[in-house]
Amino acid sequence: MAQLSDDCFAFGGKLLAVEQAAALIAERVPVLEGTERVTLRAALGRVLAEDLCAPLPLPPFFNAAVDGYAFRHVDLAPEGETRLPIAGRLQAGAQPEAVAPGTAMRIFTGAAMPAGADTVMMQEDTREEAGAVILPPGLKHGANCRPAGEDLAEHAVALASGRRLMPPDIGLAAALGITELPVRRLVRVGVFSTGDELAEPGTALGPAQTYDSNRFTLMALLAGLPAEAVDLGILPDDREATAQALREAAGAHDLLLTSGGVSTGEADHVKAAIEEGGRLVFWRLAIKPGRPAAMGVIRAKADAVGGGTPAVGLPGNPVAAVVTFLHLARPLVLRLAGADAETLPRFAATADFAYRKKAGRREYVRVSLTFRGDLPLARKYPREGAGLLTSLTRSDAFAELGEEITQVAPGDRVPVLPFRAVF
Repeated sequence: MAQLSDDCFAFGGKLLAVEQAAALIAERVPVLEGTERVTLRAALGRVLAEDLCAPLPLPPFFNAAVDGYAFRHVDLAPEGETRLPIAGRLQAGAQPEAVAPGTAMRIFTGAAMPAGADTVMMQEDTREEAGAVILPPGLKHGANCRPAGEDLAEHAVALASGRRLMPPDIGLAAALGITELPVRRLVRVGVFSTGDELAEPGTALGPAQTYDSNRFTLMALLAGLPAEAVDLGILPDDREATAQALREAAGAHDLLLTSGGVSTGEADHVKAAIEEGGRLVFWRLAIKPGRPAAMGVIRAKADAVGGGTPAVGLPGNPVAAVVTFLHLARPLVLRLAGADAETLPRFAATADFAYRKKAGRREYVRVSLTFRGDLPLARKYPREGAGLLTSLTRSDAFAELGEEITQVAPGDRVPVLPFRAVF
């Protein structure tokens, strides 16, 4: 399990900027130990543990890039058409034969070039007459051919350690004949919700209860990361029980994630429970929604000293929980997993709304996107409450308004974080 020093998240300021949070995580959180080998089918989204070097060149042999005719470039007349007898036919996968001087070979895309041939004329640019091919002048030497190693040289680094594997990476490994890849182990994340007002979906609701949604949202967000999400249920509004549950979970997980109970209310016990079980640095992020967020290290035993398991207490409002997850939990999981740092994907949009905000904090406004013209049009969701779960299901992105911005006018350019890319 993860063992972080008690003071690894120490921060002396009142409000922590998003970039400062990312820097602290990158600088002070160690990568988890442990690797395993997995098949290509199981490697998607995992973090590569070692550089993958090409055991062979790619492509492995000189081949035709198009359907056409292979020949020696010296046989091509400098002016006027060239007539070359067709000496044979080469399909992809066939053993090539040498092409005699003054002849051409019918060849298909991917077929190995016959010995002696160094150029291919596309079939659309030729015509056949009585067993010969007529070639127009002007083709450059080596045209329409792919030399061995054009894509990747033998022994070159094909994929670097720390890369979170994407579908093309899996294809590249397969093209190199690889069947298994060394990857870092998954980050084991224990996920709690907190609050007596929450009920488990599928059970009967009490008179003042709602069904828990945050825990399921967070586990779904973790499913897109190199993590194993473990459902640890709902914590009651009891400080002692919360502290005990966190201590017990710390010994079996690399990261603990909670939602709710991190504000300053009498029934908000997560902040105090983290402090009781280890060391707390109460991160008040300079963002909206989501400013209250507890970050700390929990020891598995109450009398233990030294390192422990990182814990992140996210706000209870659904939108705030998602925003803080993206800026705290997500980079922390990636760092523990040994993945290269990843910035959240953004693209520009044109604001179709007016908005005012305070300087000094970053705000995330839910918007729908209409794609037309050069830039998509971002239209603000009509209501702003951080507890509106449907504001996420009925929007397409967060408009990200930086710390220096105090107002937005229709027509202004704003960066947006598309949900389908960040979720």
